[in-house]
Amino acid sequence: SLNHPNIVTIMTAEKQENVFFIVMEYVPGQTLESMIARNGPLDIPLALDYTCQICNALDHAHKQGVLHRDLRPSNVLVSDTGLLKVADFGTSRFLEIAAHGTTVIGSPPYMAPEQFQGKALFASDIYSLGITMFQMLTGDLPYDTPSPADLERLLRGELLISVRSRNPKIPRSINDIVLKAMSPDVTSRYQRASDVLEDILAARGAAEPARRTPRSIPAGGELTADGVQDIHTRLKARETPQPRFCWHCRKPLHARSATCAFCGEKQ
Repeated sequence: SLNHPNIVTIMTAEKQENVFFIVMEYVPGQTLESMIARNGPLDIPLALDYTCQICNALDHAHKQGVLHRDLRPSNVLVSDTGLLKVADFGTSRFLEIAAHGTTVIGSPPYMAPEQFQGKALFASDIYSLGITMFQMLTGDLPYDTPSPADLERLLRGELLISVRSRNPKIPRSINDIVLKAMSPDVTSRYQRASDVLEDILAARGAAEPARRTPRSIPAGGELTADGVQDIHTRLKARETPQPRFCWHCRKPLHARSATCAFCGEKQ
């Protein structure tokens, strides 16, 4: 059900000779994890641009009722063109048929407190996004992998630290966004990826002097108010139509394909 430029495209999912398999698009590039491991903290504008693209992917998935449950830098692919694609929806859960994801599954450093209790929600993906933002901006995780004995401390928020404590160059507005995304209390956390996106764009726009109005990110890496509008326009342009399926074999079609790659029928 997911068809978005910031999500790895699933070509087909089938069973042949009792073997289940998934065929996905090939994304030339690297993982976000390997980029951070090699280069350390990302430049602030680049980290925020990547965050916006991840927000796009999560927002689309959540609107389709899909909870990822394992969002982390190693599951985010950075293409050679700079386009991010969220991958590995293998642990995802379709929430229209359940109130929440009940299986305790995910990667512990990125799991929200409620995930350890088998109560994963859409806001749990936002928590993972917050940890990923922290890692992009500082080059490290806010805390070590929590053990079972640390769960109560995690629930109380005692393991978390602010981004600015590791990287004082981070604007306070961005620091506050990351802390809200990582809130251990679900009700205090962002509930929608689109809300994170809006706050990031507003914070970047407010940080710019009014006299500077170029329409793109200059070499120095700062973004202006007009640049924010440009981003809004580009983000809207990334939205794609609903998934298309072949009328004959009912397998998924490429977004712009006029012929089914599986049965060869014209659409």
